[in-house]
Amino acid sequence: MFIDLFQTETNTSSVGLTATLLHLGAFGLFFFGIVDSLPLPIFAGSDILTAILAASHHDPWYECAAVATVGSLIGAYATLRMARRAGIAYMHGKFGRTRVATVLRLFARWNTGALIVSTVVPCFPASVFLAAAGASGYGTRKYLILVGFCRFARYSLIAILADHYGRQVIGVLRHPAQYWNWLLLLVVIIVGVVAIVTVTNKRLETS
Repeated sequence: MFIDLFQTETNTSSVGLTATLLHLGAFGLFFFGIVDSLPLPIFAGSDILTAILAASHHDPWYECAAVATVGSLIGAYATLRMARRAGIAYMHGKFGRTRVATVLRLFARWNTGALIVSTVVPCFPASVFLAAAGASGYGTRKYLILVGFCRFARYSLIAILADHYGRQVIGVLRHPAQYWNWLLLLVVIIVGVVAIVTVTNKRLETS
C-alpha cells in the first residue's frame, strides 16, 4: 500500500512538472537554454524541456531546437566572457581546482574536439569546457559557430526523436543512469569520430 501511494505521488508530481514546463513553452526553453550553458546546476534541463515540447507537439521540432540553441549560445557567450576576464581563478571558484586541472589538460590536448564532445552529447555538463575555452583564449567567432552548430545538432536530434517516440525519449533524459549503456555507446561513437577528424586535421596541417 505504501508503495502504491508513493508511486501515485510520484506520478502526480511528474504530471505537475510536465504541465508546468509545457506552460512555459518557448520562453521557458529559451531560459533553460541560457542557464544550461552557465555554471549553474540544472542538469539536462534544456534537453528535457526540448523533448517534452516536441513530444507534445506544442511547437514544431525545428522551432524547439532553434529556440534552445539561441538561448544556449547566449549562455555560452556569457560563460566565455566571464572566464576570459577572470581567467583560471574564475574556473577554480566555480568548478574546483582538481576538476579544472583535469579539464584544462583535456582541452589543451584536444581543444576543438573537447568542445565538440561537451556541447553535442546530451546530458553532458558542458559549462566547464565552455569556461576552459574562455580561459584558454579560444577564438570567439570560431567558438560561437562551433557551439551553435553542435547545440543545434544536439537539440534537433532530441526534438526529432521525441517527436516520433515521445515518452521513451523523455524517460531517458530524466533518468539517464538507467540507460547508461546506450548513452556510453553514443559518447564513444562521438568521441571516436571527433578524434579521427582532429588527428586527420593535425596531420594535414603538419604535412
